Amino acid sequence: MSDVKITIIDREGEAHVVDAPTDMNMNLMEVIRSYELAPEGTIGICGGMAMCASCQCYMLNFEHMLPEKGFEEEDMLDQAFFVEDNSRLSCQIPITDGLDGLEVRIARHQNDIFSIE
Repeated sequence: MSDVKITIIDREGEAHVVDAPTDMNMNLMEVIRSYELAPEGTIGICGGMAMCASCQCYMLNFEHMLPEKGFEEEDMLDQAFFVEDNSRLSCQIPITDGLDGLEVRIARHQNDIFSIE
C-alpha cells in the first residue's frame, strides 16, 4: 500500500495532515469524507459526479501538478459560491503519488452565505 501525505485545512481553519492511499482509486473528496473533516451532508452531496460544488477546495500548492479542469468542473464552479482562482472540486482530483505534500483548504459551505460574520 502506498500513501501520500496531504494537508487539509478544514472550515474552522484547523490543519490536518492525513495519509491518502494511492492504490485505492480514491479522490480528494473521498479522503476528506473518510477523515470526517467536514460535517456530514456538507461535502460530496452529489457523490463525486461534479454536479454540485459542495466539495470545493482551494489548492494552496501543486496547482500545476493537478489534472486540468474538465467541462463539468468548470461549469459547476461557474455556479458556485466563494470561488477563487485556485478553486477546484475535490471529487475531480484523483489521489496519485504526485500529490505527496499537497495542501488544500476546504471552501466555506454555500449555506455560509446567509450567516452573519
